[in-house]
Amino acid sequence: MTHWKLYTPGDTASWNLTRVVHLHRRTVFGATAAEQRRDLTDDPQNVVSRILNGTVRINTPPSFHELSDVIGNAAADSSNPDRLKAWWLYRCLFSPNPLQERLTLIWHNHFATSNLKINNLQQMKQQNETLRKHSRSPFGVLLNAMLRDPALLVWLDAPVNRKGQPNENLARELMELFTLGVGHYTETDVKETARALTGWTIRNGGFEQRPNLHDDGEKTILNETGDWTGSDVADILLKQPATAKRLAWRLTSEFFGENVVSKDAIDELAAQLQSTELDIAAAVETILRSSLFFSDANINSRICDPVSFMIGPLRTLDCADPPPSTLMLAEWLRRMGQNLFYPPNVGGWNGGRTWLSTRTVIARTNYAAALVSGQLHNPVRVPELSTLEGRGNDIGQVAKLVGVQCDSDAARRISNEHQKLDGQEKMAATIVSLLMLPEAHLH
Repeated sequence: MTHWKLYTPGDTASWNLTRVVHLHRRTVFGATAAEQRRDLTDDPQNVVSRILNGTVRINTPPSFHELSDVIGNAAADSSNPDRLKAWWLYRCLFSPNPLQERLTLIWHNHFATSNLKINNLQQMKQQNETLRKHSRSPFGVLLNAMLRDPALLVWLDAPVNRKGQPNENLARELMELFTLGVGHYTETDVKETARALTGWTIRNGGFEQRPNLHDDGEKTILNETGDWTGSDVADILLKQPATAKRLAWRLTSEFFGENVVSKDAIDELAAQLQSTELDIAAAVETILRSSLFFSDANINSRICDPVSFMIGPLRTLDCADPPPSTLMLAEWLRRMGQNLFYPPNVGGWNGGRTWLSTRTVIARTNYAAALVSGQLHNPVRVPELSTLEGRGNDIGQVAKLVGVQCDSDAARRISNEHQKLDGQEKMAATIVSLLMLPEAHLH
């Protein structure tokens, strides 16, 4: 592939700490010190393989899956949505397969569903598990599962969509957001798709297809005519070139910064998706193994999403053992503008520059102060930061460890600000100063 050549370290794109940190922060929310050291001396394609196959983390709880099930089920049975958010953040922090959690977060934004309307934690957890299970499945498998997902159907008013009284909400978002994108369908297509989806409803908390509510008349959708059902609509949409292109856009917008990927590169990735029945796993692998992903243009080119900004320093500074309070983390995440299970609308979070407002930047600064002072643990547990001095000879090196591109002027200023401090106190103040820099909000 012309635009997606395999990355090979060279003089212009050497395998160094900056690229190690870049890979981990974009894909798995950040690396621990031990993981950084291991990967720095390995072949980068081996590191990518570990990320793809779920073996990238050195230390994960031996009973992770059992404990996750206990925490998640208890959260879903409770009336407190913060507990469900805390469960997901526990997974992001400790899952042996953190790329799966990153992709689950991507699809949560793609099929954006808010508990504000659903008001059912069982259904929200069920949707989250569906997104996770099919996060790298062929997109048709994921789409068909989501079209039968109780939370999504309630969110988009499918239960009131019936013969003679069509409701267009699900049909419109199916075309505009989930598959084709704006400009690739007509209002008539929306109306006909709504008719095809009649009778898809919820009963006893689960999906049910009710023939007596289905409009079994002939419909024409994207120039194809027949007695279409919801399953037929999915088949029609999945084979459209616009769907492949929208998925290529979705994936590249998550793994690349602005203006890094050309239109031709997106088209080439879309062509791969089209030829592989929208194989998401293959597309993700193409991206992560590419020279484009590791290019200078892509490094620190993307506004850091709140989850990555929060978890990255936690893992790099080895503050996750013992675990922090994930309930506290969920609250900090809300303050930073990403309230899990509560996307702002059907379009999800816009991301990019919208992550940064006066309120959310202040929250990020306060979070950094809470991190270095041990306030994320209950009871308070101050992290041992003085050992960082042994991992870097200067502020610039420490900045690289936590993913901040710190120029010499900023390093000099920070050094002067804290020259009267030493040891733990100096390193804590230095890290907060680094995470307050504008560059700290890029990854």
